[in-house]
Amino acid sequence: MSPRGLPARVRVGYGLGSFATGTFGTVPGLLLLYYLTDVLGVAAGLAGLLVFLPKAWDVLLNPWIGSLSDRSSGLRWGPRRSWMLLGAVTMPFCFAAMFAAPGGLEGGPAAAYVAVLFLLTASAYACFQVPYVALPAELTDDPDERARIMSWRVAFLAVAILLAGAVAPVLAGATGDDRGSAGGYRLMGCVVGAVLALGTVAAVAATSGTRTVIRTTSEPSLRAQLRAARGNAPFARLLGAFVAQATATGLMLAGTQYFATYILDEPSATTYLFACLIVPSLLAMPLWLAVGRRTGKRDAAIGASLCFLVGAVGAAAGRELPPALIYGAVAVAGVGYAGMQMLPLAMLGDTIAADAYTSGRRRAGVFTGLWTAGETLGLALGPGLFGLVLALGDFASSDADHRVAQPGSALTAIVVGFGVLPAALLLISLPLLARYRLTEAELTRLRDAADAPSRHDPSGTTRSAPHDH
Repeated sequence: MSPRGLPARVRVGYGLGSFATGTFGTVPGLLLLYYLTDVLGVAAGLAGLLVFLPKAWDVLLNPWIGSLSDRSSGLRWGPRRSWMLLGAVTMPFCFAAMFAAPGGLEGGPAAAYVAVLFLLTASAYACFQVPYVALPAELTDDPDERARIMSWRVAFLAVAILLAGAVAPVLAGATGDDRGSAGGYRLMGCVVGAVLALGTVAAVAATSGTRTVIRTTSEPSLRAQLRAARGNAPFARLLGAFVAQATATGLMLAGTQYFATYILDEPSATTYLFACLIVPSLLAMPLWLAVGRRTGKRDAAIGASLCFLVGAVGAAAGRELPPALIYGAVAVAGVGYAGMQMLPLAMLGDTIAADAYTSGRRRAGVFTGLWTAGETLGLALGPGLFGLVLALGDFASSDADHRVAQPGSALTAIVVGFGVLPAALLLISLPLLARYRLTEAELTRLRDAADAPSRHDPSGTTRSAPHDH
């Protein structure tokens, strides 16, 4: 297998894993907070905390899993796929159980049950996700090939998000009204758990025959990993921007069901909002891939972020705009969302390669562990912040059989969480993206310098950290 030209089977097989990552990234963020507040009767502030804490644990767990997968050897399925397989056989069952709270469980006991199962599910997900994200940096040393791999991953990711966002709310309401019921959420958990199993196992099996082009090493501690990240300026700036954007995405995910139910006064509008977000995203992926090749990944990522920003500003005016304009704003955000998902992942592979060229060490697991920890933090902060905003707005929780009239302050809180805060976070991310200057030309220069014998280092590798000019 050529290191610069991976077979289609590997690209497609790798992308299949995004059915699992996209589904898991969507469904808890979309429905778990609402499940706690409007089905199990958990107070909004406590519910937001419970959605945040298990994923906050993953912020520590992900770098550790990345380091372990770097150092694992002698495993039957290889260091990455063995960890992926561990997640594949545990995550689906934990996920299904999370949405299957025993009958009559409400309030504090229900909150404790969901928190424990969410912690187990998030831990199992980390076992799969961290090595899964590390694979592209090890399968090829060609930046364009990494972008092609990411395009397949993001294409499957968008399809998974579309299906999960459209079907999961329908399943949750299958045995009750369209707001959802305990039985409906139990059915949804089982179906989504099956999807998680299929996606994770398929990714392990489809990539099992590939060989590693770039070998990796590890850092011995979290402190050493953070030091490596700080020394890689492009990675640090890209990670900062990505965390801010992941938090914005998490806010909008958590707020979608509330926005549909209380602002649009149509609980089933959750499906329409998701369709408006994801269908344009699917159509825009080839566009952003072409723009990235023509202008560079960074400039394309900035353009995608601006599109998402415009959509968030439109959502912030949700109480004043007619539904047609709100759906249009979400569609504009969807165009940007495609680039926000695909381009940073391709840029991540470039920063990992740059670190290898300049340090002489292969630390894909270190950087992807920190990256997935940052993504997890952002997606956990989003629902946590939304729950806090709801609590500050005096949102009234309820059980599945009763819909409580909300005060005006709660409606304002929903709009702030769904549109205003995501827009503010996008504004924070733009200066960080603008300072990322690891261009394709610079990466080629670093690769050529690493390939050529160095006058100052007999081993033939340079020792300066990647930096921005």
